[in-house]
Amino acid sequence: MESGAAAVGPVPGRFPFPYTPYRIQEQFMEALYGALEAGRVGIFESPTGTGKSLSLICGALAWLRDWEEKRRQEEEQLLALGAGGQDGLSPQQARPGSADTAGQPDWVTAFVQRKEERDMVDRLKEEQIRRKKREDRLEKIRQNVQLKYAAKRKRCEDDEAKRLLQLSKEALSQGAGEDALDQLDHNEEELILAEYESDDEKKVVSGLEEDDDDDLEEEHVTKIYYCSRTHSQLSQFVHEVQKSPFGKDTRLVSLGSRQNLCVNEEVRRLGALQLINDRCMDMQKNKHEKKSNEENEGKKRRVSRTVCPFYSFEQMQFLRDEVLVEVKDIEQLVSLGRETKACPYYGSRFAIPAAQLVVLPYQMLLHEPTRKAAGIKLKDQVVIIDEAHNLIDTITCIHSAEVSGSQLCCAHSQLSQYMERYRKRLKAKNLMYIKQILYLLEQFVAMLGGNVNQNPGSQAVSQTGTVLKSINDFLFQSQIDNINLFKVQRYCEKSLISRKLFGFVERYGGSASAVKTNKENQKVAGLQDFLLTLQQGSDKEAGAPQSPPVEAEHDQLRTASPLMQIEGFLSALTNANQDGRVILNKQGTVGQSSLKFLLLNPAVHFAKVVEECRAVIIAGGTMQPVADFREQLLCCAGVDPARIVEFSCGHVIPPENILPIILCSGPSNQQLEFTYQTRDLPQMMDETGRILCNLCNVIPGGVVCFFPSYEYEKQVYGHWEKTGLLSRLAARKKIFQEPKKANQVEQVLVEYAKCIKRCSQTGGQMTGALLLSVVGGKMSEGINFSDDLGRCVIMVGMPYPNIKSPELQEKMTWLDKTMPRAGGQAPSRVLIENLCMKAVNQSIGRAIRHQKDFASILLLDHRYARPAIFNKLPQWIRERTQVKPAFGSAFAELRKVRTPCILCHCSPLSSSGPF
Repeated sequence: MESGAAAVGPVPGRFPFPYTPYRIQEQFMEALYGALEAGRVGIFESPTGTGKSLSLICGALAWLRDWEEKRRQEEEQLLALGAGGQDGLSPQQARPGSADTAGQPDWVTAFVQRKEERDMVDRLKEEQIRRKKREDRLEKIRQNVQLKYAAKRKRCEDDEAKRLLQLSKEALSQGAGEDALDQLDHNEEELILAEYESDDEKKVVSGLEEDDDDDLEEEHVTKIYYCSRTHSQLSQFVHEVQKSPFGKDTRLVSLGSRQNLCVNEEVRRLGALQLINDRCMDMQKNKHEKKSNEENEGKKRRVSRTVCPFYSFEQMQFLRDEVLVEVKDIEQLVSLGRETKACPYYGSRFAIPAAQLVVLPYQMLLHEPTRKAAGIKLKDQVVIIDEAHNLIDTITCIHSAEVSGSQLCCAHSQLSQYMERYRKRLKAKNLMYIKQILYLLEQFVAMLGGNVNQNPGSQAVSQTGTVLKSINDFLFQSQIDNINLFKVQRYCEKSLISRKLFGFVERYGGSASAVKTNKENQKVAGLQDFLLTLQQGSDKEAGAPQSPPVEAEHDQLRTASPLMQIEGFLSALTNANQDGRVILNKQGTVGQSSLKFLLLNPAVHFAKVVEECRAVIIAGGTMQPVADFREQLLCCAGVDPARIVEFSCGHVIPPENILPIILCSGPSNQQLEFTYQTRDLPQMMDETGRILCNLCNVIPGGVVCFFPSYEYEKQVYGHWEKTGLLSRLAARKKIFQEPKKANQVEQVLVEYAKCIKRCSQTGGQMTGALLLSVVGGKMSEGINFSDDLGRCVIMVGMPYPNIKSPELQEKMTWLDKTMPRAGGQAPSRVLIENLCMKAVNQSIGRAIRHQKDFASILLLDHRYARPAIFNKLPQWIRERTQVKPAFGSAFAELRKVRTPCILCHCSPLSSSGPF
C-alpha cells in the first residue's frame, strides 16, 4: 500500500545496488527518493528479510548524490554569473521607473539585489575553497600512507617527551619536600563551587574553547542522520554501507556515548555512564585550568590534576580525517582511537560537519540537550529513524524521569554536609541555590510521607498506593510553586553541583584520613554511615546477598550521586502543565516509594525535529498500525497531513511459504476468547494444550508459542503439568520456557537450537522443540526464529495492556480530551487496540526472516477476525490470512503443508488426528 507518495522520482535503474534488487526494493527506493526530494515526512514499512537496510542506504545516498550534483551545477552557474560581472536582473526588474511592492525606487531595489547576489557569490566562493581544502586533505591521507607513519612517529616522540617531563617534575617535587597535609588542602579546592555570577542564560562554551580554529567553524554540508535503537543495529547498518556501491565514496561517521567510545581505561573502569561523563568533563576542565595556571606564575604552588592523554586536539583532528576517509563502525573507531591515542568520542564529533551520513543512537537525536552537546544541526537535513515501531514509547521514556525516596534522602544528606563543610568558602548566590535545592528535596520527601532527616528504609508509609497529579497541582501541594525551577535547573547545569557533590562523596565516602578535625571526622563518618545504611537497606529490600566490605564500599561510591538523577526530575517538571503528570508511587517505606514524571505528549519533543529537517523518514519492519504515528506524533507535532507519506511493501517470499490462520475454536469446539474473565478457566487452558499437541504432531522443527504475560504462561504450564498434557507435549517436542532474566536468554536459545538440530539429524519420535515465550519479553523483539527455529508461531489470545495501570489510564484520559474520535471509536480504545496489535505484529514477525524461509502463524482468538483488529495486521500477512471457524479445517490446511515439500526436501510426518 502506498498513499500520498511524492510525484518526483528517479528514472528506473538510477539506484546503484550490489545485486539485482527485488521489485519491492525498487519501489521502496523510488518512494524514498520522492519523499526526500519533496521534503516529506514518511512512514515506511518493509518486512524483515526484504533488504530494508540496503534499500534505505541506496535510495537515500542516491538522492544525496543527485542533490549534491544539482547544487554544484547551480553554484557554478552563479559563480560564472558573478565572474561575468552581470547583475542577474531580469528585464522587468531592470526597467526604468519600476518600483517594488514597498514603493521603493527601482535603483534602490536594484542595488539591494546586486548586493545580495554579490554576497551570495562571495559565500559560495568561500564554501568552494573550504570544500576544496577538505577534499585535498582527505585525498592526501587516502593516497599517502606515509602520513600515517609520520603521525605515529610524532606521537611516540611526544609520549617520550611527556614521560621525561613528568620524571623531572617528580624529582623537583621530592626535593621541595612539600607537606602532605597541605597538599590535601590544595586538592580539595576543586570541590568548591566557583562563584555563580548570573541567572541569565549565556552561550555554553565547549571544552574546546581554547583550541578552536577555523576547521571547527566548517559549514555543515547536506547530510543524512540515520538512527536506530542499539549500537549493534548501528554497526550492522554500517557494515551494509561498507558492502554497498556507496561504501568507498561516502563520508560516514558513527556517533555513540562515552561509555561506548571512551578509550581511557581509568575512566572506563567507572562503569556507570553518568560517572564516565562527569570524569571526562572534569579532565577537560583540568586541561584548560592547567593552561591558565601555567600562564599565572604569581601563584605559589599549583596542584597537578589528571588530564586525559587522549584529549589532544591535533590527534583528534587526525582521527577526524581518518574517519572521513574510510567508513568505520564503532568498534573500528575505538581501535583507531587507541592506535592514534586520540579520543574517538570527540574526534567523531569533529567529523560531523563534513560527513554525508551520520549514524547515531535514538537518544542522541531525540533528546535536544544531547543533540546540541553533540554539535548536531538538523536545519535542512534529512533524518531517517529505523526500527521505529517503538518510537512513541522511546520519546516518552527519554523525557520521563523517576527518583526514589532513598535517592532524595541521600542527596539531601550529602548536600547538607557539603554545605556545612564549605559554608565559609561558598559565595552568597551558591548558598542561596543550595538552600533552595535542599528545600525542594525536603518537600519531595514530604510528598511521599517522609522526613529527610530520618532513614528512608525505616520510615513506614501510612497510605500505600499510586496517585497522579498534574504538574501545577504537584508544585502547589509540595509548596514549591514560589521557586523558579528554570533558574534552579540552569544553576545545576552551569555550577556542575552534582559533579562537585560526587567528588565530595568520592573523597569522604570512604576513608576519613584526609580530614583533620574531630568535628569534621564526625561529619564524614555520619555521611559514610548514612550511605552504608542506604546500601544495606536496598540490599535487604531486593533480597541481595551481602557483599564483602571492600566491594560494598566500591559500589557505594558508584551509586553515591543521586543528585544527577534528581536534576533530570527537576528538568521534567519544567514541561507544560498539560503535557505530563507526576506519579506518587507510595510503597511500604519512604525509601521504596518514588516520584515519577510521565510525559503524555511526546509530540512536543518531536516537533523541533520535523520543523527543522528537510525530510524525516520513520521506517521499520513492522509499523502497523500506523495511526499512532500519524495522529499522536506527527499531527500533534504540527505536521501538515499533506506532507505525510505512507509506504508499505509486501514480502519477498512466495505466497505459499506462509500460512497465517485465525483460529476461532479448538478441537472440542470450545470458542477461543482469552479475555481476563475467561482465560483462567480450566477448559480454556485444556483447549490450548490440545491445539499445541495436535500441531506438535505434524510440524517439524521449532514451534514458538507466545503468551500474554509471564504470569499466565506460568499458570498454563502448571495446569498442563497437573492434567498430563505437558508430558504428552514433551513426547513430541522438548519444552523450553523463556527466562525472566536477560542474561539467561542466550543460553536457552542455544539449547533450543541444539535440540532442533539434533532431532532433525537423528529422527525418531521427538521432532524438535517447543519454546513458550511472552509477548513483550526478551524473545518477542530482536530474536530471529528463522528456518527450523520457527516453523510455526502461535499467539495465545490478545495481549491487551493492563488498563488498570494508572499511567495508561492517564494517557487514555489525555487522548480522549485532546484527540478527535476516529471511525466512531474513542481515541483511548484505539490506543488499547494499537498497543495490543503492535505487540502481536512484532511477535509473529519473528518467523519469516529471508526469501526462502517458510512458516505457519496461528492466532488463537476469534476476535482477530473482527475488521478493526484484522486490518491492523501487517499487509503481507493480512493478504494471506485464512479465518477458520473450526479446528478441523485449520488442521487440514496445516497437514497439507507437511506433504513432501520441495522447499525443505523433508519427508511427510506421520501424525495422529485431532484429539
